[in-house]
Amino acid sequence: MKRIVVKVGSNVLTREDGKLDITRMSDLVDQIAWLKENGYEVILVSSGAVACGKRELKIEHKLDSVEQRQLFSAMGQAKLMNLYYDLFREYGLHVGQVLTMKENFLAERQYNNQRACMEVMLENGVVPIVNENDTVCVTELMFTDNDELSGLIAKMMKAEMLILLSNIDGLYNGNPSDPESTVIRKVTVGDDASKYIQSSKSSKGRGGMESKFNTASEVAKAGMQVFIANGKTDNILINILTHPEEAVFTEFSK
Repeated sequence: MKRIVVKVGSNVLTREDGKLDITRMSDLVDQIAWLKENGYEVILVSSGAVACGKRELKIEHKLDSVEQRQLFSAMGQAKLMNLYYDLFREYGLHVGQVLTMKENFLAERQYNNQRACMEVMLENGVVPIVNENDTVCVTELMFTDNDELSGLIAKMMKAEMLILLSNIDGLYNGNPSDPESTVIRKVTVGDDASKYIQSSKSSKGRGGMESKFNTASEVAKAGMQVFIANGKTDNILINILTHPEEAVFTEFSK
């Protein structure tokens, strides 16, 4: 079976008002279910817990940034996983939660235990849903963002492919808001594409195109295909794999 890591960002999973986009979540689950039916193992790295938790509780007193992240992620992760559970259950698929920290990739024993956990999940048809453990990860303990995490997961699990889903179509040769800009279809490791990267970050997540470019380049060096694509485009995962000529994305390769 071909093994794929799919990372979905907060801007894909939420609407303009900050609420979860259940329709988009359902569409992504539909696509992952199709992938599994067609011989793929899928590991889902999902953002969205903090954004989800912010909509659940009205705070009457001021919280600092760490307290906010811990509170909202704790509440939001429970809601997020419950929604994934219900959506995957429609296809008779099981999901398992994997919350991790940067230090789990540094200590050999923790690294091996984490890998073994996901291996046994995949062997038994369970879809691992991975996120950073924001309730305890603060400052130096944090990943740069879930782009970095998804790259580490892809290499650890020896995936064949990493797909980074954002709310834009890929890496542009200029500002994405400029109608003259176009998506760079293919990037080879070693290409100097840094001049095309916009420094702005997403409004709801911690990442940005620079983070995705760095992650994609590192993972491609390891021999994996990497795609940056728009997670709000219908059937984007299926089209990348079955009709790439009809899909818009940036592909990184060795």
